[in-house]
Amino acid sequence: MGIFSALLGNAGAVNPDELTQKYSQLLIDGEHIELGFKLIRDTFIFTSKRLIFVNVQGLTGSKVEYKSINYKSISRFSIESAGTFDLDAELRIWVSSEAEPSIKAQFSKSVNVYEVQKVLAHHVL
Repeated sequence: MGIFSALLGNAGAVNPDELTQKYSQLLIDGEHIELGFKLIRDTFIFTSKRLIFVNVQGLTGSKVEYKSINYKSISRFSIESAGTFDLDAELRIWVSSEAEPSIKAQFSKSVNVYEVQKVLAHHVL
């Protein structure tokens, strides 16, 4: 992920083995990380059972929120691919029957948003 994309808040792909090493204490037996993305300090993790959002808070980053969303709770999602002049692709996820998306993430052009969509579709549909 380039520094320009990071400054704009665009997520870049992270090696699942790296994420497993760092976040293994969050996983249950039989759960494994399929995809992961880093957004400056925050991380999105797609596991075989759920989505985990790691939200680093505060100036020092010592406070961390781990938000877990069961795939069954996702009512719909959308992806928007990056265009010719766009710097990012976008993912929106609606949880339960909320009118507005609960999660919005922007990905750098280097991320294959179709792969993200495939993982979500596999678990949600």
